[in-house]
Amino acid sequence: MTAEYNPKKIEESAQKKWIEDGRFEAKPDNREKYYCLSMFPYPSGKLHMGHVRNYTIGDVISRYKRMNNFNVFQPMGWDAFGLPAENAAIANEVSPKEWTNDNIEHMKQQLISLGLGYDWSKELRTCEPKYYKWEQLIFKKFFEKGLVYKKKSLVNWDPIDETVLANEQVIDGKGWRSGAPVEIKEIDQWFIKITDYADELLSSLNEVDWPENVKTMQENWIGKSHGAEIKYQIKDSEEYLTAFSTRPDTIYGVSFVAISPNHKIALNLSEHDKKIESFLKQCKETSSAEADMAKAEKLGIDTGMKVIHPLTDEEIPVWIGNFVLLDYGTGVVMGVPGHDQRDFEFASKYNLDIKQVISSSTNDELPVLTKGILLNSDKYNDLDSDSASKKIIEELSEKKLGEGLIQFRLRDWGVSRQRYWGCPIPVIYENGDAKLVEENELPVVLPELPKDSPPIPLSQNEEFYKISDGIERETDTFDTFMDSSWYYARFTSADNDSEIFDENSKYWLPVDLYIGGIEHAILHLLYSRFFHKALRDMGMVEGNEPFKKLLTQGMVLKDGAKMSKSKGNTVDPQSYIDKYGADTVRLYMMFTAPPEQSLEWSESS
Repeated sequence: MTAEYNPKKIEESAQKKWIEDGRFEAKPDNREKYYCLSMFPYPSGKLHMGHVRNYTIGDVISRYKRMNNFNVFQPMGWDAFGLPAENAAIANEVSPKEWTNDNIEHMKQQLISLGLGYDWSKELRTCEPKYYKWEQLIFKKFFEKGLVYKKKSLVNWDPIDETVLANEQVIDGKGWRSGAPVEIKEIDQWFIKITDYADELLSSLNEVDWPENVKTMQENWIGKSHGAEIKYQIKDSEEYLTAFSTRPDTIYGVSFVAISPNHKIALNLSEHDKKIESFLKQCKETSSAEADMAKAEKLGIDTGMKVIHPLTDEEIPVWIGNFVLLDYGTGVVMGVPGHDQRDFEFASKYNLDIKQVISSSTNDELPVLTKGILLNSDKYNDLDSDSASKKIIEELSEKKLGEGLIQFRLRDWGVSRQRYWGCPIPVIYENGDAKLVEENELPVVLPELPKDSPPIPLSQNEEFYKISDGIERETDTFDTFMDSSWYYARFTSADNDSEIFDENSKYWLPVDLYIGGIEHAILHLLYSRFFHKALRDMGMVEGNEPFKKLLTQGMVLKDGAKMSKSKGNTVDPQSYIDKYGADTVRLYMMFTAPPEQSLEWSESS
């Protein structure tokens, strides 16, 4: 008998045998299926302890299900496009393709050395044409279904990465990758109409077995509101400013109307008024993400314009407010400082009228934020808020100055990015008119870079975009969240080059258990749900939801803080695998803390 157990020798022998025998390759059969998927990694170069925990949890559950006679499918792939690869390629003077593929090979060996039971026959890389060919086809079908459009739009611009960021990718006013303060810029953008599915994205959350906090985050992000759209006529004009309000019962408390700094009236006024021009410039230099605007100081400037109150005929001042978003609602807000905290702060700062029109039995101080009984509201005095709202909407409707409305906080998804390392958008412009590339001409392949050439945006690569006189290719690439929004479905037919989804897809989908971090609640998870519903409506997949059950694992901490290079508290998993063996590392990950809770790393444990 061997005196000392040698984990490296034993584990490598077993891992080699598993791969040679195709031990974890899955095919449909008559057993109950179990599709277990851990969120695939970005190939940064090496695994971190967060990866190890995530993938160990998934593998342990898969092995348990396999031992209970389930037909288990557990694939792995690589979220391979994106700015980090492009930036790293520049820094290391290699192509993003070379850098990415080298990292993938290294990380794949790390995953194998962890003893993870993946079906490597279904491995995919989002940067390969055989993957993004199908993504381009999906975009084409979305376009044909009316789910895609292009327009000039004010966007969040990352000045370091030199690309557009979705609102969800702006964290505390900074780019989620670069950390640079985000600027506001107007450019042409392709959008996907995720808002067409807002109602279903909200209602079908009841169908999934997900943590309640994730469901709540999605509910709040989608943000369904019942209210009224109310028209305020501009004094001495035939034009109106239209504001949406969830509280039409407070209409008698309106003391100002605020418009977005990007509203056409504000822009027109800035051409003749230096103070307004200066204020708009100040607003452009700050983030338009709602979370940041909520925390920022509320600033404004009086336009000198007046609008007419639709029920009292009172003249109301029009202000430009830095807290008003052009693409949420109508870009116009009715200010009710007596009954809204933000409006109260704004009115107090600029000495505007503060009127109380709702009584409160519990609080005499303004603002009164709760519903109650109306006062100082003419014929609606003594009515409760809900009854008054209905009658006020009826009167506004009769006067053609308003209507009841349902509105969503969710906005359409801007998917254009102005960089090289991404999936090309399959559009050709003929004398300026956009046309989708024909299916038999897909994929539009990302051009190879000349040797020793740094990656440059496609807009600077004339050989790529110039087809002939008057005919050019789109030079934007897709947001990388496009790549990860449908990969779960492609895994099921990843070895089929002739069709995007096949009979295997019908067998394996939906994913039975999806494992990943809660930080993806309103990004990747929402986009994937939208993709699945849109693909369903095009007859490409079945069922309403992509992921039946979601497990959000906790973070791996060291010294009480999340591991990060900047804090200098990272731990290299490979060194512990080499020293103690994969089984020891995996066992530590599973017994130290419940999966949903954070795990404190300690070598002494």
